Amino acid sequence: MDSKASARWEGGLKDGKGNVSTESGVLDAGYSFKQRFEGEPGTNPEELIGAAHASCFSMALSMILGEKGYTADAIETSAKVTLSQSDAGFDISKIHLDVVAEISGADDAAFQEAAETAKANCPVSKVLNADISMTAKLKS
Repeated sequence: MDSKASARWEGGLKDGKGNVSTESGVLDAGYSFKQRFEGEPGTNPEELIGAAHASCFSMALSMILGEKGYTADAIETSAKVTLSQSDAGFDISKIHLDVVAEISGADDAAFQEAAETAKANCPVSKVLNADISMTAKLKS
């Protein structure tokens, strides 16, 4: 299975602008230096990576829970992606997943084990070279 996304950039780093889109047409958004580094409204690569990671993790957790005989009523995952600057340049140095789930009949130990397995094994986690941390809460 292949998925395609593309980006186009025009101009210099600080005064240029870009557009990122997906083959499916679900995403077609502009991005710029100001959106990425100066807080101007709009998207940026780190936000898109966060969205990809949160959605991938949630699906992986659902699968792992299903293998243990549980079905999630809801899994809500947010991802905080940290872009850091060092002498070597910019790096995505950390991603923190914040997970809250409602799962009928699950105890916290089973949930924590499933969440850790999903964090380590979702395809997006595997592709990222960053310190990935997580807070996982099971609603009762």
